[in-house]
Amino acid sequence: MSPPRLVATDLDGTLLDDEGLLSLRTQDVLRRVQELGVRVVIVTARPLRWMDELWAHVGGGRGVGIVSNGAITYDIGSREVLDHRGIAPEVGLPMVQAIREAAPGTAVALECLGGFRHEAAYVDLHPAPPDMRVGDLAEIWDEPAAKVLAQHLTLDPAEFRIRVIDAVGEVATPTWTTDRLMEISAVGVTKGGALAALCERLGVGPGEVVAFGDMPNDLPMLAWAGTSYAVGNGHESVLAAADHVAPPNTEDGVAVTLAGLFGL
Repeated sequence: MSPPRLVATDLDGTLLDDEGLLSLRTQDVLRRVQELGVRVVIVTARPLRWMDELWAHVGGGRGVGIVSNGAITYDIGSREVLDHRGIAPEVGLPMVQAIREAAPGTAVALECLGGFRHEAAYVDLHPAPPDMRVGDLAEIWDEPAAKVLAQHLTLDPAEFRIRVIDAVGEVATPTWTTDRLMEISAVGVTKGGALAALCERLGVGPGEVVAFGDMPNDLPMLAWAGTSYAVGNGHESVLAAADHVAPPNTEDGVAVTLAGLFGL
């Protein structure tokens, strides 16, 4: 089999270690892979605002990244948004009402190109960005949301997922990467869909792509790619669906696998 022309990889729990860091070994392998002319595309649930410090390491300060579970495709070199597919407030507000009826006590936050904003009841576990807005959802939802975050801190996580998925229905695309938090994208938006659209633009077919992931939001990407790997620490559904299993993220599983694929 010919080596892939494009590598697509998730970040947290896949390429990064448990401290959220990119090891020197992984940085070196990514650099050497790109020197062979192979594109490395980061496909992450992370919002765009979390990526500034990482682009230089994972993209070499160039190339394209996919963030917010596929809602935003971003040109790293020019710092330009190439594609943005968000949930408009006229769609999102009734959707949130349906979620609250199914799971009372749900709090909501919004990832938007114009900044992060959330309701007062939402508990943000990360340092507050300088442009964060807090207020009534109908007031702060004034542009399409790349990602809607629905949080419930007391309901059983599995039960919460079921209720949110049922409440959302066909209106949007729900998924998750951590317990007690559902990540909701615009209808049809997934990591796999965004990767497929990017590869079509680049003239790269699925058979020329190898993809790596660890959580259920990676499943559409792994299903589309011609060759897929779950890292050993991945969610059971990902381990079952992927073509192969790589070593865990704490053992530089992506780097080890790429070194073998490309003879590095």
